[in-house]
This record gives sequence, C-alpha cells and structure tokens, in this order.
Amino acid sequence: MTHVHLLERDRALKLEIADITVQEVDAIINPANAYLRHGGGVAGALVRAGGREIQLESDALVRTDGPLEVSGVAVTCAGTLKAGKIIHVLGPRLGEKDIEEKLHGSFMNVYKKAGAMGIVTLATPAISTGIFGVSVRICAREFFRATVDYFKSYPSSSLKLVKMCLINSKTYSEFLSISFDYFNSKQEL
Repeated sequence: MTHVHLLERDRALKLEIADITVQEVDAIINPANAYLRHGGGVAGALVRAGGREIQLESDALVRTDGPLEVSGVAVTCAGTLKAGKIIHVLGPRLGEKDIEEKLHGSFMNVYKKAGAMGIVTLATPAISTGIFGVSVRICAREFFRATVDYFKSYPSSSLKLVKMCLINSKTYSEFLSISFDYFNSKQEL
C-alpha cells in the first residue's frame, strides 16, 4: 500500500508500508535513545542491516557531544545501507509533558538538519510509537503539522521527497486518514 500527496514546488510526501532498512534515500531517520545505543526496534534493525560502524560512530558522537536531549538530532554514516546517512532523533516518551510539541520539534529538527545537509530524499518511521509508547494518532498529527510548517518556513529547502515508512496496514490506514486533514491531493499507487 502506497499513497502520495503531491505538494508545492515539485515535492511529494509518500506514505507506505515499507522496511526502512532497505530505502534508497539520501537519509534515513532513526528514532534513537539519548545514548544512541541501537539495540532494538528501528535502531537495532538499522545496525543489523547496515553494520557495526553505525554503532561505533554513534558511540563516538556521544563521547564527544554527550547524550541527545529530547528532539535533539545527530548524524552518522549509514554503513552498508542503501541510504547515504542516518539522522538520529530522540523523540518524546509517553507521559512526558508537552508531548505533542516535543514530537513536532523532533520532526522539525530532522527536517532542518536534512535541509542544512542538502538532503533531497528522506525516509522516516513513526517516531516515538514503538517502545516510547506514543500513539500513532499523535505521531501522525505532529508529523503532518511539522511537514506543513517546515515547507512553509523553508520554501527553498532541498527536500523533495519525504517517505513515511509504516510497519503495518493498521498504522498505514491511521496515517492516511489523518493526512487528509492536512493535504488535499489524492494519488494512490
């Protein structure tokens, strides 16, 4: 299942059920923990698929810069993945104050970093919806709100394609339904 929303300036937002570890994009987003320890979830899958050098580079970043703050980002190599880079972001956990604003900030900081790096294609999972326990509904709303806000604030951004890689049809359906609150274009593939 795939759905594409066509945006202004030849941009596209693609929702799909997909394995993020096999995406051929300039950067993949990893919903990381503060210490960039990639043992489970998407993080673990990226290291298993891309190699130990991702973890080694992450460890070096934490030694140098310290742990990530909520909504903070860090960039590493992508090892042997088809992506060029990994942008790690620490999303909020269920129960934190201002969870919506922190999740919005997480997506915005990813977009800002990607734009600063000249990234054209970007793939992301549903940040904070795994072991961090944030609902798919909250994640979807903040993802779409951040996408609209980013392109409104940075109209000349290098980003042309943002792919939301979703884990199953239930999550896909929820994202798709909420997407029509933000975008009108309909193009089923």
